[in-house]
Amino acid sequence: DGRLTFLPGNQTVDLPSINFMKRHGTIFLNAYTNSPICCPSRAAMWSGLFTHITESWNNFKGLDPDYVTWMDLMEEHGYHTQKFGKLDFTSGHHSVSNRVEAWTRDVNFLLRQEGRPMVKLTGHRKQFRVMETDWQNTDKAVNWIKEEAVNFTQPFILYLGLNLPHPYPSPYAGENFGSSTFLTSPYWLEKVNYEAIKIPKWSSLSEMHPVDYYSSYTKNCTGEFTKEEVRNIRAFYYAMCAETDAMLGEIISALRDTGLLGKTIVIFTADHGELAMEHRQFYKMSMYEGSSHVPLLVMGPGLKEQHQIPNVVSLVDIYPTMLDIARIPIPQNLSGYSLMPLLREKAESKALPRGPRPSWVLSEFHGCNVNSSVYMLRTGKWKYITYSDGSSILPQLFDLTADPDELTNLAIKFPVTVHSLDKILRSVVNYPKVSSSVHEYNKQQFISWKQSLGQNYSSVIANLRWHQDWLKDQKKYENAIDKWL
Repeated sequence: DGRLTFLPGNQTVDLPSINFMKRHGTIFLNAYTNSPICCPSRAAMWSGLFTHITESWNNFKGLDPDYVTWMDLMEEHGYHTQKFGKLDFTSGHHSVSNRVEAWTRDVNFLLRQEGRPMVKLTGHRKQFRVMETDWQNTDKAVNWIKEEAVNFTQPFILYLGLNLPHPYPSPYAGENFGSSTFLTSPYWLEKVNYEAIKIPKWSSLSEMHPVDYYSSYTKNCTGEFTKEEVRNIRAFYYAMCAETDAMLGEIISALRDTGLLGKTIVIFTADHGELAMEHRQFYKMSMYEGSSHVPLLVMGPGLKEQHQIPNVVSLVDIYPTMLDIARIPIPQNLSGYSLMPLLREKAESKALPRGPRPSWVLSEFHGCNVNSSVYMLRTGKWKYITYSDGSSILPQLFDLTADPDELTNLAIKFPVTVHSLDKILRSVVNYPKVSSSVHEYNKQQFISWKQSLGQNYSSVIANLRWHQDWLKDQKKYENAIDKWL
């Protein structure tokens, strides 16, 4: 959650490596994901293009495996390149359940698709390494810096993708389980200030926006939660962020130990945030700040120190920024804009080839746990969220200055603002048309999947992640799908 990297959010947990980057670099106060879920978000970051352009609709459909990323271009221009850890931006990954949930989101039924969010304490007070895979990848990156990068005569680019602070799989939820367990050790939990944890305000179920209600239900969050449960989920999430921060610290230390820190640009960001029980939801897949607002910190030679940038930026800006750093010509068709003019101590005199950066960012979502395509335009103090064709579902408008917790939808109160923001949005993307093509894609994908199963269809679909609800009334849910088809 990007808000944790600056005040007042970060009073809940100590993030020393993030704070080091703030002291020696620049922090973006309003950085957003272009799609709040792993694969589509990463596809935007690696391609520099909005989700509707690459058609990265869900966690199963991202970029083609042979897509030319900014890292490929840098390698062509003489950079040594290395990637460790989670990449997750090409098509074909994630569970069958995850795919089917995305394809059937337009079906008129409500089924719990996730385990109820819960916390789990593991290990002991000295247990530093909880997320073992991430630590192993961090070790690989550290060794690469110390053994390889230090000897290069040409420049290098190293990418390290962590899974944390993503919640862990929840085996208790059954087959194809989701990831609804917030897991940490006492070592990290002790870094969290329980007194500073804010318990989010919830609307009553009957007052929730219909799409939020669907999300909350499929994420298994509509039941009763005690304040203590909510506080614990948030605390464990912050503890997981502290462990992530320590991995960043290992990279910074390795660069310092090898004498490379002073001549290396370091960028820290994320694919999405975590709602951690805000708006009666956990996970991402939402345009609320907890899910869509990501961290973005940059430090390195010739870049501003102790600097805060209020401009809205997003992950598509990474592609042109990397090319700008490497002085590689930037393609004209990108959705993003280089961040270097905002980061450099001295403004470069050469004119920007593409004109000024727009004053808005776009995020969109077409995947599971949300029963409609969603589009978010963030500009100035406003966040405008619209759904599907723009008319069949009520839009949302939030004034983030007056209402940072996004509790009051002003869409009906300010029709003129809604109209002007919608006009900007439509100039960027013909969103009713995009929604309709996603709708069609979902149906076609589902039909081919169903046909591939033949006689086994009924048994396979009944035993996906939603099996606990599905098995109560199989016929009803199969009929709902037939009606949709």
